[in-house]
Amino acid sequence: MMSYRVIDMDSYYRKGVFRHFSEDCKCSVSMTARIDVTELADLSRREGSKFYINFLYMLTKVLNSREDYRMGYLWEKEQLICYDVINPTQYIFHEDTETCTPVYTEYHEDYDEFYKGALADVERAKQTREYLLDDRHPNWFDASFISWLSYDSMNIELPDGYLYFLPIINWGRYRSENGRLMMPVTVRLNHAVADGFLVANVFRLLEKEMAEFVSRKKAGKI
Repeated sequence: MMSYRVIDMDSYYRKGVFRHFSEDCKCSVSMTARIDVTELADLSRREGSKFYINFLYMLTKVLNSREDYRMGYLWEKEQLICYDVINPTQYIFHEDTETCTPVYTEYHEDYDEFYKGALADVERAKQTREYLLDDRHPNWFDASFISWLSYDSMNIELPDGYLYFLPIINWGRYRSENGRLMMPVTVRLNHAVADGFLVANVFRLLEKEMAEFVSRKKAGKI
């Protein structure tokens, strides 16, 4: 069930920035950086779990940890809102048709529950070749794995003035650099609700969450 609260624009801490970047200078902020996933990849291999789903869990947890990453916009009421929870729309690629199917996965803070749900969603999506995109998931953000390439930069473009506030996240193949596994991640956010600090903070939070996740796993606390 989707729930949200309407942002009081008089007390919103970014109200001046929001007005400027939603009226005067309509644009987004997109940043690509490589993050160290060595420990997470090693743990996933040892456990026989899927690195992709483990990373998706941590990404979703990070984006739910701060209101700035859960923003939305109600066009009919011209209201800025904050969703209580946002969920990932992951994508499954079909080799035979070279097309993708969106997969709607509900976020659960409990790792085991999320992992089982995401895995089951992927398996169901493999049975269809339809795109299956619908408008019943307004609090779902795009989380897309570009498995064919370890890229250095990427831009996601939306029409000028399009007030889409949920994050769009992409990541590519990790590669070995100086004995470490480095993975490119791209974070795109609308500048009206996020600046360079908030975009960069996603990477910082991801690295922190991965370290804590691996530590808890090794200690048997997850």
